[in-house]
Amino acid sequence: MFTIGEFSKICQVSVKTLHHYDKIDLLKPVKVDAFTGYRYYSQPQMEKMLLIQRLKRYGFSLEEIREFLDCTQENVCFSILFKQRERLKQQMQQMQLVIKEMSAHLQNFERTGDIMGYQKDYEIEVRETPVRAVLACRNKMGVDEFGKYYSTLYERVPKEKITPNGVTGAIYYDENFNRECSDIELIVGIREKEKADKLIDSTLCAVTVHKGGYSSLPDAYGALIAWIQEHGYECNGAPYDIYVKTGFDSLPMEEWETEVYFPVKKK
Repeated sequence: MFTIGEFSKICQVSVKTLHHYDKIDLLKPVKVDAFTGYRYYSQPQMEKMLLIQRLKRYGFSLEEIREFLDCTQENVCFSILFKQRERLKQQMQQMQLVIKEMSAHLQNFERTGDIMGYQKDYEIEVRETPVRAVLACRNKMGVDEFGKYYSTLYERVPKEKITPNGVTGAIYYDENFNRECSDIELIVGIREKEKADKLIDSTLCAVTVHKGGYSSLPDAYGALIAWIQEHGYECNGAPYDIYVKTGFDSLPMEEWETEVYFPVKKK
């Protein structure tokens, strides 16, 4: 057996951390001396500690690690690791895009001397939008839940013999946006008007195209609001996005395109 100090040195983890893991039942010492209170650890616990450290590097929380260690089914453990790897790959892709955005921002700033100059790269126009026949799902939802709600819409397509026209989007109704929970309506465009949940009327909109990941969509929103105010318009309804090019088209994130629409009217 190893004393807590020896165990700490071998595993390169602080004694304070080992006390915490004991407290939360993540890794309890194999023996605690009844008289001195000294903690002792075994060789198998060393292997478990090294696995805990590895899982932390993989981005798992301590609660997730505890659940993983309690898992006895090999296929479930494999699935958990596989999904986490995919999340990390997505995060890496997002970080690579952020670095590219930052490099472009630095170049723009160096060229123009304007820290907000990147917003002026958006081309904005005002146009009448077409009438859109859509399947719709409106709910209080988080952005990360879009996939779940879109699935419910697309499940209806074969059942109701509906033909999607390639349009997918999201309408934002809340005055104050909350990524975790907002009043959002997801839409899927269809050809059969008689089978639509709703028709989105033709509306005068200020429109721009955002290129890149969704985390930087606020740049497009900011550019639109600034343009609307500068050109004598005011907002006249809920803004919405139409996803033109996405990851489902097997495109890298920097090639994604999202059309952003703000209904407007002249002041």
